[in-house]
Amino acid sequence: GMAGSAEPQPEALRPAMPDPAVLSVLLALLAVAVTFLLWRFVQGRRSRRNAVLLLGLCDAGKTLLFARLLTGRYRDTQTSITDSSAVYRVSKDKSANVTLIDLPGHESLRLQFLERFKAAARAIVFVVDSAAFQREVKDVAEFLYQVLVDSSVLRNAPALLIACNKQDVTMAKSAKLIQQQLEKELNTLRVTRSAAPTSLDGSASGGPAQLGKKGKDFDFSQLPMKVEFVECSARGSKGEEGDADFEDLEKWLAKIA
Repeated sequence: GMAGSAEPQPEALRPAMPDPAVLSVLLALLAVAVTFLLWRFVQGRRSRRNAVLLLGLCDAGKTLLFARLLTGRYRDTQTSITDSSAVYRVSKDKSANVTLIDLPGHESLRLQFLERFKAAARAIVFVVDSAAFQREVKDVAEFLYQVLVDSSVLRNAPALLIACNKQDVTMAKSAKLIQQQLEKELNTLRVTRSAAPTSLDGSASGGPAQLGKKGKDFDFSQLPMKVEFVECSARGSKGEEGDADFEDLEKWLAKIA
């Protein structure tokens, strides 16, 4: 009699034990969810870096380049004191796009804006005024150096385009000459900076990151990112009425999008 009355108890407990078939389905679903989340995380890190930063000194023509890329039209611009951003659609494929961000070139602002946006950079377009280059070469190299030794930029290695703008001006220097001069200037900066006691980003790693290869003259091929040079003119050879001359820049943007 006693055994009979105790019998129902395991029956009452049984529903709490999950069915093995249900359990295996749940585990499979969990594995899929984890895989998906990991995939999203990896993709997210790449798509979060969907920005193309327009950098350069004041008056290099960044803002006009930005406006021309987005609207095709000429407009008068003034020195930017804050960032502007917009989605740029790559013409041949409407689904491919990047976020163009025009950053101020003023000496007192440019590094803090770079700091704010560098983690999002898939690519950097460093705009150079080809007409004023001879006069500004030291300042251009100085700013480019600060970008290139930045630990976050070195880690993410965004594609880098040096856009030699204002090619419509008679005195404009060629991309080839600009590349040679910049390599020489960056080489000099590297020597003087590596002798400096503290690092630029304030880290205690014993001086700034080494630019290029030790014991070799600096050239752009030594960097972790792919560096290309193009000649362009945001104003265009026909002036304000005509189109900008920047097919090579547009091709490059289509390639990295």
